[in-house]
Amino acid sequence: MSQITIYHNPRCSKSRQTLELLQQKQVEPNIVEYLKTPPNAAELKGILDKLNFSAEQLMRKKESVYKELGLAGVSDEDELITAMINNPKLIERPIVIHGNKAAIGRPPEAVLDIL
Repeated sequence: MSQITIYHNPRCSKSRQTLELLQQKQVEPNIVEYLKTPPNAAELKGILDKLNFSAEQLMRKKESVYKELGLAGVSDEDELITAMINNPKLIERPIVIHGNKAAIGRPPEAVLDIL
């Protein structure tokens, strides 16, 4: 099986549940605590491509920093990607990547489709 990576926030219950689900399936993913080591622009663009998402679709719009930065209505992909890199808590979580596929673990079982 090719390497599986989870962009993980240990303080998030969905992220913990997704990691636990992977481990129950005998998958030991590469764990990236993205709040400590956020993806760079190229990595984030690659994640978006694998998810088939726009940058706006990957954003946590209920985070206070989303409102503080005035990101509602912004459609420039590069501006949104830069905002996520500079404020990684804006990135929806958890993200699981397997090869050229990715899924958001909301609900955690959604990641099973890409294994």
